[in-house]
Amino acid sequence: MKLAQLSALVMASIISSVALAEGGGDRTFERMMATKDRAMEAFVAKEEVRGSVVSKEKKEDTTKDL
Repeated sequence: MKLAQLSALVMASIISSVALAEGGGDRTFERMMATKDRAMEAFVAKEEVRGSVVSKEKKEDTTKDL
């Protein structure tokens, strides 16, 4: 009986450690966000060169209240 309890405890420990393992999800998310930020900076720089970025202030001045 003690062997069954011991093996059940070991299996529960193994399963919980695997289920709760971090797995690198935080690192992957951080890398994804850094890539998105770099892409947005490149996009804004490209659009500023083209002159087609509409600033929020200009947009608010031209809109009318309904």
